Amino acid sequence: MKIKLNIKGILISLLTLFLVFLIGTVLFFNAVPKEKRLLELINTDHSIEDPEFIYESCLLIGRPWTKNNQIEVLENGEEIYDSMVEAINSAERTITFETYEYYGDEAAQRFSEAFSAAAERGVKVHALLDFIGSVNATDEQLEMMEEAGVELIRWRKPSWYQFARFNHRTHRKLLIIDGNIGFTGGANVGDNWLGSVENGAYKDYHYKIRGSLVSELQASFSENWTSASGRLIYGNDYFSIQDSAGNKKMQVSSSHPREGKQKMRKMFIYSMASARDTVRFATAYFYPDQLFLDALQETAERGVTVQILVPGESIDKGFVRHASVNNWRGILESGVEIYEYQPSMYHAKLMIADNRMVSMGSSNLDNRSFRLNDETNVNILSEEFAATMTELYKNDKSEAERYTLKMWENRPYSNRLYGWVTELFGAHL
Repeated sequence: MKIKLNIKGILISLLTLFLVFLIGTVLFFNAVPKEKRLLELINTDHSIEDPEFIYESCLLIGRPWTKNNQIEVLENGEEIYDSMVEAINSAERTITFETYEYYGDEAAQRFSEAFSAAAERGVKVHALLDFIGSVNATDEQLEMMEEAGVELIRWRKPSWYQFARFNHRTHRKLLIIDGNIGFTGGANVGDNWLGSVENGAYKDYHYKIRGSLVSELQASFSENWTSASGRLIYGNDYFSIQDSAGNKKMQVSSSHPREGKQKMRKMFIYSMASARDTVRFATAYFYPDQLFLDALQETAERGVTVQILVPGESIDKGFVRHASVNNWRGILESGVEIYEYQPSMYHAKLMIADNRMVSMGSSNLDNRSFRLNDETNVNILSEEFAATMTELYKNDKSEAERYTLKMWENRPYSNRLYGWVTELFGAHL
């Protein structure tokens, strides 16, 4: 009997050690960047208004600025979904779609029906859903699309042979219709975006784009579609040569897991270094690395007005908020203004620099967006569009409460402890 008990104990110990080793390995390889990341602040002699900014940003981001574009702002779920579904219903040749979250008896059902109807009338429909983000989609919604002929992939399903990458997710939000209409922004497809903000619906912005930038968005989709399917999309049905749709100068910035291809962080830091007057950020989750916090602090200390709009207590992931707040002392002392949106969960992702450059899309200001997710943002150089987004930003800020240094010093110790515990997993936030 003793021998059996000892053998059993040894087996349990070995299994425990194996599990600890496995979990530690997963956390380590998901947290540690493989390539060397940007480790020092940037100092530039030119501003966002200078031609050098356009030239250098093109080289640093690796994507061109296109000139003949038009952009329309869509505010909150109802308006966003109505415009997207209308475009899906008008599609004649191709639809490509990529998103993180996809769920809901109303939202996902409506999109599933629209995609299915498009496929049934002969449109080639490619849908790329993040596996984790679409876990709450019903079997009926997914089967409906597949039976109609939608080429559907739920990407990056966790598996034992890819544990080192299980935390890598596609966070992009892309919809391209016939290669000539594009949508991107902050909104996933989910019932949390439905209804009024006053009644708890997520506050968000999405954008409808026409012009040559749409082919750049399609190229971003194509990258992940090829990675997920092994197949390439090509031809005029996907990449249309377009006449001038407007006068907006725009650029796509896409990034992938691992720091070497993480262009979002580099683009934000470079833009802050080039700003001379104001930098306004909006983000659903604010948990960047120390260098990014240093860049915010250095920008404010140069006399640039730096404002950050984040969710308040209505955030859907409270542990991220408490971990984030623990790191705010330095930026608050330097004069960075932080505002917490009060009515509902604030899900917008936005940067406005010097009332001239706007960056919007899927990227938050956190380690997940900077290192672990696939992201796509669109940069716009336009004083007119920057003025439009600044007005919307100020409207949102008017419904926010400024978080002061005194509030930071007097915050409850229970919140500090909650944040400290969460920070143990900081590289994954």
